[in-house]
Amino acid sequence: MVYIRAKKVKSDNYLYLVKSIWDSKKNTSKQEIVKYLGKASDVVRDDIPVDYRDDPKILSVLASHNPKDITKREESTKKSKQTLYKKLTDGDIHSAVKIYQEYTKIFNPGDFFDRILRPVMYKIGDDWANNKISIATEHVASNVAQTLVKIIMDEVTGSANKKKILVCVPQGEEHHLGCDVLETYLSIKGYKVYNIGTPIPTESIISFIEYNKPDTILVSITLEDNIAAGQRLVKKIKEQYDIPILIGGFAFQSDNVHKFDGKVIPDMTLDELPKILRVA
Repeated sequence: MVYIRAKKVKSDNYLYLVKSIWDSKKNTSKQEIVKYLGKASDVVRDDIPVDYRDDPKILSVLASHNPKDITKREESTKKSKQTLYKKLTDGDIHSAVKIYQEYTKIFNPGDFFDRILRPVMYKIGDDWANNKISIATEHVASNVAQTLVKIIMDEVTGSANKKKILVCVPQGEEHHLGCDVLETYLSIKGYKVYNIGTPIPTESIISFIEYNKPDTILVSITLEDNIAAGQRLVKKIKEQYDIPILIGGFAFQSDNVHKFDGKVIPDMTLDELPKILRVA
């Protein structure tokens, strides 16, 4: 059984998604945290993992915590996604930056990447695949999105005092927006990030690892056609270095299971990534 547990800190409630597990040895149940959801007034349905987000009891608990704030956030998110889609496909970088700035006055950059930019880019890709927009429009939107992420990156301040993270892609992978988003978000969190967002020979990546000695490697794959190349890349790295490797990206949104010499993360929010890196 999965349910939401609230913990009060000072005057605010913080929510946890908890699973009840039966311990047959002790003949009792124990609680295991599935996910920390955050401040109650900020939590919405999309914060709940897909397997549980339509549970009536969970939705009821969410609605009981500051429903006006939750409704306001959902409306703001929906409007921001619709507007950003139009501005990206129109090639309007100035308005795209303004959408980011206005949204992050209320919510954090991780929310913007997870709830706004990522679903908008998925929709743009789907609309191109279904001939709803032209390839030229898709390229314009992708280029504006990459410029937007670079502008956000330029605003990042603070020193890198945590782990060193290498972000890279396999041969054939020409989509590097995911790498740019990872670089921006992790830099905001204080990590030192090496972003090799364009495909280069595996030998060059291995040489870079030898010289810079990253603590963790993130491999981003957008197209399923590049999964085999990703498997070869990870295998080559693992043959020489005992470094944690995490693999993710849009290519893993399907139900297909792919074996890697690293840990595949089919779906997660950016806010979950620092925790994953800590235990990697």
